[in-house]
Amino acid sequence: MKSVLLVDDSKFMRTILRKLINGKDYFVLSEASNGFEAVEQYVYYRPDIVIMDITMPNMNGLEALKSIIEKDPQAKVVMCSALGQQYLINESLELGAKGFIIKPYFDNILYTLQKIVSVCSIP
Repeated sequence: MKSVLLVDDSKFMRTILRKLINGKDYFVLSEASNGFEAVEQYVYYRPDIVIMDITMPNMNGLEALKSIIEKDPQAKVVMCSALGQQYLINESLELGAKGFIIKPYFDNILYTLQKIVSVCSIP
């Protein structure tokens, strides 16, 4: 099973994501509600995959992504944001994100995670 760090300022959204992925080749190792917590928990836990919201207080997801990639260029981060923010998708990918999920359309979340696992050769 692959470990996942969920990062979203909405506890409701983290709950939905956890229910969608837990037990399906993935398990939620930890959760964070802002970018600062995400970076700290990434360094501490070194999860296989991070699913991270972009819009959060204190440190947004793009800043946290940049920090995580600086600490670990091999980090597998999937960004998650609302529909209609194409420029944020592009910026995320330029900063090193491996994928992008549009909220609240999570129908393909397991496919996206599996694609990242296979392309990035996570054991």
